[in-house]
Amino acid sequence: MTEEANAGRRALLLGAAAAAPLLAMPRGACAQAAWPERPLRLIITFGGGGQTDIVSRVAAEALGAKLGQAMIPDNRPGGNGNLAAETVARATPDGYTVLVAGSGTIGGLNALLYRGVGYDGQRDFIPVGMFCTTANMLIVHNSIPGAGFPEIVAWIRANPGRFNYASAGVGAITHLIMEDVGARLGLDMVHVAYRQTTQAMADLLAGRVHARAMGIPEAEAIRGTAGVRPVAVTTPRRRPNWPDVPAVAETIPGFEADAYFGLAVPRGTPEAAVRRLNAAMNEALRDEAVRAAFARVGADPAEPNTPEEFAGRIRTDSARWGGLIRRLNLVAE
Repeated sequence: MTEEANAGRRALLLGAAAAAPLLAMPRGACAQAAWPERPLRLIITFGGGGQTDIVSRVAAEALGAKLGQAMIPDNRPGGNGNLAAETVARATPDGYTVLVAGSGTIGGLNALLYRGVGYDGQRDFIPVGMFCTTANMLIVHNSIPGAGFPEIVAWIRANPGRFNYASAGVGAITHLIMEDVGARLGLDMVHVAYRQTTQAMADLLAGRVHARAMGIPEAEAIRGTAGVRPVAVTTPRRRPNWPDVPAVAETIPGFEADAYFGLAVPRGTPEAAVRRLNAAMNEALRDEAVRAAFARVGADPAEPNTPEEFAGRIRTDSARWGGLIRRLNLVAE
């Protein structure tokens, strides 16, 4: 055999040896190494226009840029997030279907409120990380007198059962916050649950309901709208960009409430995909342009966090709001 032939044979053998580990790898392992290879779907638990939709679209754009694949928002409203959660729980656990996780779904609150929920918030999902929180603001129609929150409280006390407020549904954070405030202050208020936040907003602006607790991203969108006014915010102190709006804590010392938004994937998703998704989220949260994008819509970007830290936040919120649901015997129709 010529030297040239021997050289060719050696090259062929070396190439085969190099390829052998790849050939021996399971097909799934090869796919994980390249994950993600195609666009992802971000399943949003509520319809367009509400705070969940607003902050989720900021997150989707930022994550897509960091992952190098588009993250496509997919709104699946229904049952306070139940429809979206069931969609993700039943999806192929390959990392390409991601849930916008909140207290109702991954936190298990919906299981306390609804009969026959078709998923288990703890069993069926893996928490990936939290990308932002939003405080809530109480917006009141001008038909209700009073310059600020204490005056509104005084009017409600003087008119028991006459004051009503809208929410995104029984057990939504906007409902639970109002129930908590009412319980602490002994207020007699009427809750009006809506399936669509757009209809709740339309009825508030028309004066068909008196008030609505809403995420600051929604409040930012209607800032200065005629006929309604902000009267309280649920952060511990007043917000710098809403300096004239008092904190609920000025009336109820120590009061604080916000909603968290994070990412979760179906149980069984490869750990490599979970860690890659978490890393991309944290990379986005370190990006000042991304943090500014969250701030522009009124959200508070989270600090970089681990799946385990997000799981801790979920447990804390579930204990607080789950206890309120049980104390008040709240049930969704």
